[in-house]
Amino acid sequence: MARKLAAAAGLVLGLGLFAAAAQEAAPQPRTVIRVAVEGAYPPFNFIDGNGELQGFEVDLLKSLCEAMKAECELVQHEWDGIIRGLLKREYDAIMSSLEITERRQKRVAFSDPYYRIPAVFIGSKETAAGEVTPAAMAGKKIGTIERTDHEAYLKTFYKDSEIVLYAKADEANLDLLVGRIDAVFADELLLSKFLESREGGCCHILGDAPAEPAYRREAYGIALRKEDEALRERFNRAIAQVKADGTYDRIRAKYFSFDIK
Repeated sequence: MARKLAAAAGLVLGLGLFAAAAQEAAPQPRTVIRVAVEGAYPPFNFIDGNGELQGFEVDLLKSLCEAMKAECELVQHEWDGIIRGLLKREYDAIMSSLEITERRQKRVAFSDPYYRIPAVFIGSKETAAGEVTPAAMAGKKIGTIERTDHEAYLKTFYKDSEIVLYAKADEANLDLLVGRIDAVFADELLLSKFLESREGGCCHILGDAPAEPAYRREAYGIALRKEDEALRERFNRAIAQVKADGTYDRIRAKYFSFDIK
């Protein structure tokens, strides 16, 4: 009788272990994460001729969701009210070139930055590329866009240069073209579009913003509700993974000729 009870107990235990192993082996359902994208800021995000969301951020988001083993649903949302929609739980995250600022951090949490825009100096091709430190640019006229971080940086560190302010980058580029100023300082994405144009053939990059004094590059992250700390950590791990395994650089190269990490 004792043997029969032991055998029965062994059978029950074995079936329990088998069931647990089978449950572990079975594919787990993928989490659905709803992510808002504006769709009106090419090449980062835009709507193609078929009405589909495309762009650098869309491709990168797909790779992040694959790394997280999560199902992602893209939600197209106009820029106005996009943070309000997150807080109202219309979606779980925003990945739409939202700059990380102190003001926004009071309302939402951000992932680690998934792109940054470097700042560069451009000038005439008659001027050799090289040093663009405050000492090297002393006495030069440098154009930049008013009420920007670039203006603040130049006025703080380039005190021996003449800083010329413009409402738009196009105005600064035109003055550079005709020789009224010696250089333009702005973000590389904006200036690269000018350099790739017919008019931009006059000019080239003189140098990146120097390491000293360092320029604080604009950083962009995925916005989430502050209470969703676990989801923020999942995105952070995924961002680190795609940067480490080369996926990030392959996607970036489709859209930009320069590093934006």
